[in-house]
Amino acid sequence: MKYTEEHEWLMEEGDLIVVGITEHAAEQLGDVVFVELPEVGTEVSKDEEIVVIESVKAASDILAPLDGEIVEVNEAIVDAPAKVNEDPEGEAWFFKINPSDLSQMDDYMDEAAYKDFIG
Repeated sequence: MKYTEEHEWLMEEGDLIVVGITEHAAEQLGDVVFVELPEVGTEVSKDEEIVVIESVKAASDILAPLDGEIVEVNEAIVDAPAKVNEDPEGEAWFFKINPSDLSQMDDYMDEAAYKDFIG
């Protein structure tokens, strides 16, 4: 897995990259009450705002970590946003992207570097 400074995780799954938010991010957000995901088939550019999350504390945007096409979204977290708090690095993934430039993964931290980052 790789991690962004915006507290997203990325995991390779065949040719796709699965993206979600870290446990640290879920804790900082508090109880998630709403998630808006991108449409399947959407072409995204790295750092483009593509997901909206609302919690009891704040609204936040998730940025696309890679250039590519959204090929699957996790409707389960739209129907039950609390899953983001329950299993942020597992069942509560946000979307799967078919990256157009896999080398962009090199920009991100491994788990040890991320743990140092959140201190």
